[in-house]
Amino acid sequence: MIRLERVTRIHNEGRPNAVTAVDDVSLELPDRRVTVLRGPSGSGKTTLLTLVGCLARPTRGRIWLDDELISALPERFMTEVRRRTFGFIFQRFNLVRGVSALENVMLPAYPAGEPHAALKARAQALLERFHLRDRMHEKAELLSGGEAQRVAIARALINDPAWIIADEPTASLDTSLVERFLAEVRDLAKAGKSIIITSHDPRVWQADVVDRIVTMQDGRIVSVEDVGKAPAAAAGREGSPP
Repeated sequence: MIRLERVTRIHNEGRPNAVTAVDDVSLELPDRRVTVLRGPSGSGKTTLLTLVGCLARPTRGRIWLDDELISALPERFMTEVRRRTFGFIFQRFNLVRGVSALENVMLPAYPAGEPHAALKARAQALLERFHLRDRMHEKAELLSGGEAQRVAIARALINDPAWIIADEPTASLDTSLVERFLAEVRDLAKAGKSIIITSHDPRVWQADVVDRIVTMQDGRIVSVEDVGKAPAAAAGREGSPP
């Protein structure tokens, strides 16, 4: 369970161009569920995702991972929580150009100091799982959109994280690739992964794999809707129950 308690994130705080990207949000994100954060551009959903994934700190408020207050951890401890807990799939996949698909998958695991042979074998197994055995030595910029997407998913899984965070993963994909992505989400959900996706794509938030839809606007939560078989969990805006 991830719990946000009256979380606010202000960019350029104290300056004339200050922007409140997330505004006094309280929310519970149950584990082993697929949650979609939806809303127009500028609604705060991506910023909220970065806060949940320990990629940024809230200006105010607290974020809990199970019973651990993670938003107040020193940077090196927050980095470790991020590495062991979260796998990230970015909007444009963010694969490193000039580096093979295999090396891209291995990159997030290097800081852990695992023996190279064991890490390589695990990365190869992931790429084979996503039907990329013949493309694992291809440089990232030479992969097709669908191949790049599958490499990004494999990279997100290399540390076996409990939580998968995906930021607009279908923004530039055609329908067939969206369906393939959703199929992978179904498999991850069946394997017990907790998944958070930001999307304004109805093909995603209308998919049957989704358990919960959190709608945002102007940095606030407008509504929380449980659409799957998940039990209701507390969520709200401005620190109050819905």
